[in-house]
Amino acid sequence: MRSLRLGVAILMVAAFSVVWSPPAVAAACAPPAPSETQPGYTVADPWCEYPSGTPFTALPGTTVHAGIERGAAYRIEVPSNWNGELVLHAHGYRGTDTTVYVDNSPLRAHLIARGYAWAASSYQTNGYDVGQGVKDSHALIALVRGVTGRSARRVYMTGFSMGGHVTAVAVEHYRRTFAGALPACGVLGDTELFDYFTDANVTAAALTGTRTDFPLSPTPEYQQTYADRVLGLLPELGSGFTRGIPPTLTKLGRTWSDAVERRSGGDRPGFDSAFAYWNAIGRAPLTQIPFLFGLYPGLTGGTSNIAEGNVVDNRRTVYQLDDRPGLTRAERELNRDVLRIAATDRPSRDLSGVPAVLGDPRIPVLSLHDIGDLFVPYSMEQIYADRTARNRQTGNFVSRAIRGVGHCDFTQGELTRAFDDLVTWVEKGRRAAGDQVHHTSKPDFGCRFTEVTRPAFVAPACP
Repeated sequence: MRSLRLGVAILMVAAFSVVWSPPAVAAACAPPAPSETQPGYTVADPWCEYPSGTPFTALPGTTVHAGIERGAAYRIEVPSNWNGELVLHAHGYRGTDTTVYVDNSPLRAHLIARGYAWAASSYQTNGYDVGQGVKDSHALIALVRGVTGRSARRVYMTGFSMGGHVTAVAVEHYRRTFAGALPACGVLGDTELFDYFTDANVTAAALTGTRTDFPLSPTPEYQQTYADRVLGLLPELGSGFTRGIPPTLTKLGRTWSDAVERRSGGDRPGFDSAFAYWNAIGRAPLTQIPFLFGLYPGLTGGTSNIAEGNVVDNRRTVYQLDDRPGLTRAERELNRDVLRIAATDRPSRDLSGVPAVLGDPRIPVLSLHDIGDLFVPYSMEQIYADRTARNRQTGNFVSRAIRGVGHCDFTQGELTRAFDDLVTWVEKGRRAAGDQVHHTSKPDFGCRFTEVTRPAFVAPACP
C-alpha cells in the first residue's frame, strides 16, 4: 500500500512525544542509527519519511510518540478525544535492504477522525520475516500503555501484503488480545504464495519444452542464468514483452495464461487485463524479464535466511487449463512435463521461519483483495476461506473482492468502509457482508464493494 514512510529518532530508546501545533521548520532528519539488536541493520529516523527525509507532521489534535525500542522504530498517534481503542498497522515486504523504517497506517486520517489511536512498527528486520513482524507489532500494545498511561480497551490488527500474513498469524498466536482483524491484499496462504510463484514459472517452462531447474542453494550467477533462459522461451509465449507494454500472446502464451489464471484464483472478470499488466512490468533487479518470472523463488531473497530450507512444494499440485474437473489431454501432458519440487521446510507452528496461517482466528476477520493482483493473488483468499471452514470458523471470515489489477490498490472509501463494517461486526455482532470467494466467474464479480472503475481493469461494466 502506498502510505507515508517514516523512520526513527537517533538515541531514542524510551518514548518521545510531541503534541501537535502548527507546522514549523523541522530540524534536519537524523541519519539511520545502528540497530541495537540486529548486527548490520540500521534504523531510520521515525520523525521523517524514509528515504525522502521529509519531516513527519502530526495530525491536528493529536499527540505523537515515536522512537526506537529493541531495534524497531515505532510511531504512535493518539487523538485528544481518544476512545480508548487501538489499531495496529503491519507493513508489507520490503526486500532485503538492511535499513528498517516505520510508515503510517493507510487508515490514519479516518482513525484519528473517529477517535482511534494507531500504532506501527518498522520491525527489527526486513526480508520475509513474518514472525518478527508479529512480535514487534504485538509489542506496540505495551508501548502505547507506557506512553499514554492507559491500556487500550480494544485492539484491532490490520496489515497489508506481507502485513496481512503478520495479521493472520498475530490473531492466532496472541489469543484474547485482538477484537477484530483487517488484512488487505494479504498473504493468507502462508507458503502457498511461494508455490504460486513457482507455478507461474514451471508451467511456462513445461509448455515451451524449456529445461529448467530449482537449485536449493542458487549461486549469485543463477539470476542471470535464469533470466537468459526466460528470454529464450518468451518468443514462444508471445511478442512485445517490453517494459510498460502489454504483450501479444501466441496460442501457447494463452495456454500459459490459462494455467496462471487457475493457480491464481480461477476464471474471473478482468483476468486478461491483469495478465497483460503484470507481464508489462519487471521486478528489480530482473527488469529485463516479465514480472512473474522475476518471482521464481531463490532469485531475489524471499524466504532466504528466514526459512530453514525450501518451502516450495508442488508434488501434489494438479495444473489445469479450464474449470472442468476432469483432465484434458493437454492438461495431462502439462502435469507430466512440469518440474516437481519437494519442500525441505514447512510453515512453522510458532514464530520461527515462515509461520503457518491456520485459519483459526476466533474473532471477526474482514479482508480485501484485488482480483487482478498477480503478485499476491486472489487465491490467498480462497485458501484462507478453506482453512477457516476446516476449523469451523467460516462465520468469522468475510472477504471482499475489488476489481483492480494492482497490488493493494484500494481507495480510501473501500478501506474505510471495510474498517467501519468490521467495527460494527465486533461491537454489534452483525457479520459484515462479503463476496463468495469461490464463485468468481460471474461477470459482475467484485462489483459490490468496488468504489471506482480502474482504467487498467478491463471487463464488462458493473450493472
